[in-house]
Amino acid sequence: MSTHPPTVLVARYAVGGAHLDDASVWAVEAHLEGCAACRTVLAEAVDPDTRALLDRVAGRVAAGVTTGPGPAGRRRTRRTGTATRMLPWLAMAAALMMVAVVFEQTVHALPSVVLLAAPVAPLLPVAAVWSRHTDPAWELTATAARAGLWLLLRRTLGALLAVVPILAAAGWWTGHSPALLLLPCLAFTAASLALGGLVPVDRAALGLALGWSAAVVVPSLSTERLPALLQPGSSPGWALLTAVLLAVVLGRAAAGRRLGAGRG
Repeated sequence: MSTHPPTVLVARYAVGGAHLDDASVWAVEAHLEGCAACRTVLAEAVDPDTRALLDRVAGRVAAGVTTGPGPAGRRRTRRTGTATRMLPWLAMAAALMMVAVVFEQTVHALPSVVLLAAPVAPLLPVAAVWSRHTDPAWELTATAARAGLWLLLRRTLGALLAVVPILAAAGWWTGHSPALLLLPCLAFTAASLALGGLVPVDRAALGLALGWSAAVVVPSLSTERLPALLQPGSSPGWALLTAVLLAVVLGRAAAGRRLGAGRG
């Protein structure tokens, strides 16, 4: 548009472009960008209510620029800590032991389902607290100065402290020896840490759980006999195995090895 648009055209544009085609609207807008006189005409053509609204907005913007930004409000962020990530898996372990207690109390033909499930009960929480798939800050955690084995040991200890009361309650309810419940549990946890130098810890834990289920749990349920590994006389063997595996894990710690931090 080489000349100024008619005043009536600007007035129609000011009230929303009623009865104007798109080409006329675009031509008026292009002209207004470079013509101060026509912008003045546009301002005068605005209805009083719109003018009052624009004045209020301009006043608030000017006041905000003068006073500057206010204090930022604090927002409640979603918790993504280790304890929060472990809760669903801890609930799953508790549900597993609860189902085992119910089966043992109701289906007397089966061998002790509580003893069969206890060794692998802590492996799900252990896998959860050291899995990149459940940790949104995995990259930061894995590259931090305190990452590696010692962080893994602290997280594993937290998982065990949460699972052991569940096992103790299941053992008390069914009358099993606490040693026969806790020692296999500790041995499998130590085994997952020891294997963490070769494969990711979460995969090691899940692999041990699947291996125990396939090699011990399923055959025991099918034959309706408890294996020798879980008989009362097997506690010293579990204690020795736990001590050996813990020595392997602590030996890696003494050598400064990092478990799982660079693996995925």
